Amino acid sequence: MSDKPVTEMTFEEAMAELEQVVGQLERGDVALDQSIALYERGAELRKRCDAKLKEAEEKVAAITLDADGNPAGTKAVEGL
Repeated sequence: MSDKPVTEMTFEEAMAELEQVVGQLERGDVALDQSIALYERGAELRKRCDAKLKEAEEKVAAITLDADGNPAGTKAVEGL
C-alpha cells in the first residue's frame, strides 16, 4: 500500500492501488486484521475513483459543440 493519502491520489494511482488491494483480498493470504484494513483502504480508494470519474464526467458534459459537431467552448453544468 502507498503511504500517499487517498485524497491526494490521481485516478490512476487510486485505481492501481485498488487493483492491488483486491488482488490481496482475493488471494486470501492475509490475516483477518489485515484483511479488514485492506477492505477499508479499498473502500476509500473506490470512493476516490468515483469522485475523480464524476469530475471528468462533469467536464465532458460541459463541452459545447458547434453546428459541425466541433468543440466550441464550455458551459456551466447544472444538476450534476
